[in-house]
Amino acid sequence: MTTAIERLADLAAGWQDATLGDDVRDAVHCATLDWFATTLPGTLQTPATLLAAGGLARDGGAWCYTGERRVDPRSAAFINGAASHTVEFDDIFRDGGYHPGSPTFAAALAVAQDIGASREAFDRAVIGGYEVGCRIAMALQPSHYANWHITGTVGTFGAATAAAMLLGCDRDGIAHAIAIAASFAGGVQQNLQGESMVKAMHPGHAADAGILAAYAATAGATGSWDSLDGPKGYAAATSDSTGNWVAAFDGAGDWTPITRMTVKIHGCCGHIFPSLDALQTLRGEHGFGAGDIEAIRIEGYGPTKDICDRPDPKVAQEARFSAQYCLSAQMVLGGVRLAAFTPEALSNPDIRAVMPRITVERAEDLAAEYPRKRMARLHVALKDGRSWMQFQPSRRGDPDNPISRADLEAKYRELVAPVLAAPDLERLRKTIFDGTDLPGAVTRLKQQHM
Repeated sequence: MTTAIERLADLAAGWQDATLGDDVRDAVHCATLDWFATTLPGTLQTPATLLAAGGLARDGGAWCYTGERRVDPRSAAFINGAASHTVEFDDIFRDGGYHPGSPTFAAALAVAQDIGASREAFDRAVIGGYEVGCRIAMALQPSHYANWHITGTVGTFGAATAAAMLLGCDRDGIAHAIAIAASFAGGVQQNLQGESMVKAMHPGHAADAGILAAYAATAGATGSWDSLDGPKGYAAATSDSTGNWVAAFDGAGDWTPITRMTVKIHGCCGHIFPSLDALQTLRGEHGFGAGDIEAIRIEGYGPTKDICDRPDPKVAQEARFSAQYCLSAQMVLGGVRLAAFTPEALSNPDIRAVMPRITVERAEDLAAEYPRKRMARLHVALKDGRSWMQFQPSRRGDPDNPISRADLEAKYRELVAPVLAAPDLERLRKTIFDGTDLPGAVTRLKQQHM
């Protein structure tokens, strides 16, 4: 019987020489731009700054974007992967509840820079990494998320696949890299709480561990090919079954996950997005302000309540996962972007005044559709007696409700402007979309201005 790992390795290996349609090429280029948009602002913040200064890196051929030094690819991937998850703008594969970009790009770019890989090889490795990671995420969800942070866990498989492809592994080598990664993948939900910095480090660890798995496979090390779907395999250990592989391989060969990504337009947990979108719609129609609010009641699916019902967050990490804070910030500041999580915003009395008026509930009909649908019902009552309900069937930025290329590029410019000088910001954008040598071009940008 063919194992899940063999099927996944077949899919990944197929991307080494498959014809890439315009839709797939455009998707990987958009995902690349989105990764830089979320990673570069994270290089200015902890934990990436602490990790870069901590002496963990050796000299090598890859750049970590927090410093002025080329380091070994595993350290670069760890630090860049942590940076990419810090400001909560990284892409989402909705059907798996997974952020593939942070670990997959961090690993692929570090290895590509270190070995001098071509742009073509880099793009194909990223596509393969998304293919494997996203399909494993579908097999494990939703039960996996009860105790495990899926970007930290499943990200290891995506990173291992991308790195193995860049290192020249054939189908069997890719399979062994995935199998080895099954014993390296970790990241528990408890470390997402409070002031812990570990959440951001999870995709960094995934990128690092994935590269290690790929190095081991390239050297000839082997793993058990039933280590994902066997009775004591990864799915059995971290979810409520040996994996929903029917869902995982749905459409395999007909579509590839990187073409179905969600682009985040709010800098917070994606489970809050439907409520933010619904609130924005109601405000656009009725023109009320923060001082007009009597009460806001959010009806959402499971994680909306379980993860995002945080009435009194103290620090930015908690605030990004607080529906109360994010909706209040949107009311007061007009959006939930980087400025919403500064110390000044976190202590803003106007934001704090709205927060106690917001409650979060789980609606069973919405929960039944998760994770393939992310919906909310928002009930808003004003002090003057007016009230409305807005049903939000999807999030803006989801595959069925996409943003435009212009919106994506505007997000990139806004988030990267504090890090890159304007000419270099534009040069990187052009490099990403014109298909030139991305790893080398990014190295030159790093040497000049970062």
